[in-house]
Amino acid sequence: MRMKVFCFALLLIWGSSGFAHEIRPAYLQINQVTEHEYNLLWKVPTNNNLVQNIRPVFEPQFSLSPLPNHMVINGFVLFQYRLNADTELAGTTLTIENLNRTTIDTLINIKLLNGSQYSLLMKPNENTLSIPSEGSIWQIITSYTKLGIEHILEGWDHLAFVAALMFIVRGWVTLFKTITAFTLAHSITLGLATFGYVSLPPPPVEALIALSILLIAAESIRIRHNQHSLTTKWPWLVAFIFGLLHGFGFAGALKDIGLPQVDVPAALLFFNLGVELGQLFFITAILGTVAITKHLIKVPKSAATFAAYGIGSLACFWLIERIEGMFF
Repeated sequence: MRMKVFCFALLLIWGSSGFAHEIRPAYLQINQVTEHEYNLLWKVPTNNNLVQNIRPVFEPQFSLSPLPNHMVINGFVLFQYRLNADTELAGTTLTIENLNRTTIDTLINIKLLNGSQYSLLMKPNENTLSIPSEGSIWQIITSYTKLGIEHILEGWDHLAFVAALMFIVRGWVTLFKTITAFTLAHSITLGLATFGYVSLPPPPVEALIALSILLIAAESIRIRHNQHSLTTKWPWLVAFIFGLLHGFGFAGALKDIGLPQVDVPAALLFFNLGVELGQLFFITAILGTVAITKHLIKVPKSAATFAAYGIGSLACFWLIERIEGMFF
């Protein structure tokens, strides 16, 4: 009983991290408008309605002037600046002040008059970089793959859904089919939503994602009471249906992150690839942990049922919280 209480407490702690605002990257868009002038859009995530104290800093030969009328949109504050200099931006140093005091990444998109357009990713422990003279597809590949991995590993609700799926499948073949169906489905809606073909408002999507976790957790408990349904017979089909819904959640995250003005298909592809790499890492970690635990101690048969109840309880909490957030 003590072990069960301890495990349930861990699940609650895990869940409490999940319903907190996930750490989203800041976003800096730099557009060159004349030979010596640039327009800047600086998008900073808020945390509990507080604005992160970070800002771009350029070399002394540049003059950075803030423009009035900043805006607050979907958990971000948008600032605009005018940057002037008699020298080229390429080859100079950009610093995000105080970024090293946070856990926030910064995505930087640059568009120059000579046609060069590229994306850079700045990490908190490396808050200074040299702006290159031209971009490359490799910068987009590395930046958006990293962002995809970080998003899924910080997306506790998506990971809870994957964990719940693992409770309703039997055998490696079925697990492969189920996870592949989930991947294919959310890739479809992620692409369609990113290019504007379909859309759903974020609050209902987040509530429905919580509901999907609750339903799968309930099905995993039914299985352990020898009660079977469509979910147990064709888990890959259920994973595909709910995966379409989760794709809208990924699309909302990608919209918050921001896309480059060129090579959007490449950014989308590698963000999705990063999501899948993070998902595979999570599944491998779960299976490895279970194997090691079984090797070290005798795991009771009720452990899986208890874990399913824990995931379902968290999903129920998320559902209530998100429905409440839609109206209050």
